[in-house]
Amino acid sequence: MKKIVLIEDSKVLGTALVGALQVEGIEAHWAQNGVLGVALAKQQKPDLILLDLMLPKLSGFEVCKLLKTDNATWRIPIVIMSTLTDPESRERATEAGADYFIPKPYDLPATLAEIKKILKI
Repeated sequence: MKKIVLIEDSKVLGTALVGALQVEGIEAHWAQNGVLGVALAKQQKPDLILLDLMLPKLSGFEVCKLLKTDNATWRIPIVIMSTLTDPESRERATEAGADYFIPKPYDLPATLAEIKKILKI
C-alpha cells in the first residue's frame, strides 16, 4: 500500500482528501501545520508528500526546503497544492525543491488521477 503525508491546515480540504485517498487504497497521514508536517514526514517516510504553501508555524516553502535538504526525506516527491499560483510563488516552490504543482481549488477526481500517476498505481 502506498503512503502519503498531507500537510494542509484546512480541516475541510484535509478531511476530504484523506477520505478520498483512503477510498483509493492509499494510506494517508495528515498534519495541520508545517512543524507537525516535517515531523510526520520524517516519521512515516511516505511515498509522496502533498503540501500546502500557506501553513501556520512553518510555511510550505520552508517545509519543502527542510524536507529536500534532509537525508531521510530528500528523495520523497513533493506536490505543492496551493492557491498561490502566481509565477513568483511557483518559482519559489521549485527553488525549495517541489516536484509538482497542483493549483487550488482543485478538481478532486483529476487530482486523485494525478496522484496515482505520480505514485505509478
